[in-house]
Amino acid sequence: MAGYTLVVGTRNWSSWSLRPFLALSATGAPFETVVIRLREKEHPSTRDRILEHSPAGKVPVLKIAEEGDTTLVWDSLAICETLAERHPQAGLWPADARLRAQARALSAEMHSGYPDLRDQLPMDFVRHLPLPELREATGQQIQRIQQAWEEALALSGGPFLFGRFGIADAMFAPVVSRFDTYGVTVSPAVRAYMERIMALPAMQSWATAAQEEVAAGIA
Repeated sequence: MAGYTLVVGTRNWSSWSLRPFLALSATGAPFETVVIRLREKEHPSTRDRILEHSPAGKVPVLKIAEEGDTTLVWDSLAICETLAERHPQAGLWPADARLRAQARALSAEMHSGYPDLRDQLPMDFVRHLPLPELREATGQQIQRIQQAWEEALALSGGPFLFGRFGIADAMFAPVVSRFDTYGVTVSPAVRAYMERIMALPAMQSWATAAQEEVAAGIA
């Protein structure tokens, strides 16, 4: 049996780390979590500590230990794809080919898009902050995300974007937290979806850890 270790960044801030954490949790496989603190001005060796785990110099990274060897997988979407391949029973991609194609497209859109949203509404998982004056592009990206969620939910019938919880939900979970943090106005359907995501045990576990970071003054 493979042994998994997921190396993540500070949980209150690291949106990229949250994504594979949720996907890995959904497989039901046991795993260890290693946390590397980010944004530490007094510790300029943060990148060196990350390089001890990831050749890309970024978190997250998944370590798969089996048969006396360790495989490293970095990049959130690559980790999620690897987990879907290794744990088909988890249904991280929809069984239906049409839904699977849509889920992949939407996950890739999240992976490479929405630069203004990322810039103006950075993840601050457990805090509630005032909504800044949004640039036009940011507003358009927020509208696009809500439209995409509503269309996916209507197409699949829910309760998650493509039926059962999957990679597309994991990819957008940090956006759910951002909408909650900044009090973004959303439609009733989107609000209900956000509540389902936030209620996931893995999201609650992440929130607890993030709250502990904030309480300790490290996030």
